[in-house]
Amino acid sequence: MTEKIGVMVCGHGSRDEDAVTQFGAVAKGIAERLPQYEVDSGFLEFATPVIRDGLDRLRNSGHAHILAIPGMLFAAGHAKNDIPSVLNQYAAEHEGLKISYGRELGIDLKMIRAAGDRIKEALKASDNSVPLHETMLVVVGRGSSDPDANSNATKVMRLLWEGLGFGWGETVYSGVTFPLVEPGLQHAARLGYKRIVVFPYFLFTGILIKRIYDYTDKVAAAHPDIEFIKAPYLNDHPLVLDSFAERVTEILEGTNNMNCGMCKYREKALGFEDEVGLKQESHHHHVEGIGTGQAKLPSQAHDHTNSHDHSHNHDHHHHPYPYADHPLGPVSMKEGDK
Repeated sequence: MTEKIGVMVCGHGSRDEDAVTQFGAVAKGIAERLPQYEVDSGFLEFATPVIRDGLDRLRNSGHAHILAIPGMLFAAGHAKNDIPSVLNQYAAEHEGLKISYGRELGIDLKMIRAAGDRIKEALKASDNSVPLHETMLVVVGRGSSDPDANSNATKVMRLLWEGLGFGWGETVYSGVTFPLVEPGLQHAARLGYKRIVVFPYFLFTGILIKRIYDYTDKVAAAHPDIEFIKAPYLNDHPLVLDSFAERVTEILEGTNNMNCGMCKYREKALGFEDEVGLKQESHHHHVEGIGTGQAKLPSQAHDHTNSHDHSHNHDHHHHPYPYADHPLGPVSMKEGDK
C-alpha cells in the first residue's frame, strides 16, 4: 500500500489580520503547485489554527508521513528551534507518524528575482527620472538574534544591488539587531543620493511593515531634497510560491546545497540572466602555477617566440559584465591610484 503523504506549512503567526490572510493565500498557492498532496497550515503563535491543528487534520485523514516546511525566509530561532520542537513533540505523541522537516526559503535566486520585481514595480510607479546609479537601495530585514540570519539579509541586499545596478546599497533591520530602520535611513540620507528605495524583505504585512513605512516617511520629511520610494514586500509573488513548493519536493528528492544552487551559469540570477548555459572554462590558464609576488610575471610563464600581450586591459574571455560602465566602478584598482 502506498504511503499517504501530506504537507504542513508552518507559519509564525501575527496579531495583524491582514498578515494572517496573506499567509493563507500563500498556503493556497503552495497547494495549487502540489496537487498530488493534501496541504494544510498552521501558526506557531498569535494566530489560529496552530500547527498542531493542521497536523491533526492531516493525521485524521490518514496521512502517515507529513512533509513540514517553515513558512519563513531565513533560519533563525523559530525555524531552527521552535517549529522543530512542536513537530518532534507531536510525532512522539503519535506512534507510526513520520514528520520530515524541510528547510527555509534561504538565499534563492527565485526569491531574488521576486524581490527584484517588487523593486521594479516601485521604480516604475515613480515619476522621477533619476538614474539607478544615482539611486540607493536600502533593504530592510526582519532582524534576529541569529547573526547568520542577519547576514543573509545583507547578502540579499548585495544580490539586488548588483543585479539591478543601484549606486549604493545598505541593509537595516526592523528589530533585535542593528542598525534599525530610522538611524539606518538617517545615515543613508547623508550619503548624497538623490533617490532612496526602501524595500522590506518580508513575506507578509503586519505591524513591522507599517512601522518601516512610517519611519521612511519620517526620514523623508527631514530630507525633502531626496525622493524616498517605498517598495512593496514579497507577499504571494509567483516565484515565492514556486520556492516554497520546491522546499517540499526536495524533502523527498534530496537537495544539493553546494553553491551551484546560486550559480549564474545554471540559474537565472537577477541582472545576469543571459549567462545561463554559457560554456564554463578557465580564463586564468595563462597565469596558472606561476606563483605569487613579483618573482615571475605572466609574460615569463610562457615560452613564446613572439611577444604576447598580457596586459590586464583585455577581458580574458569573460562574458561582458552588465554594469561595466557603472559610474562607481567596476574598474580594478591600479598601483598608484589614490
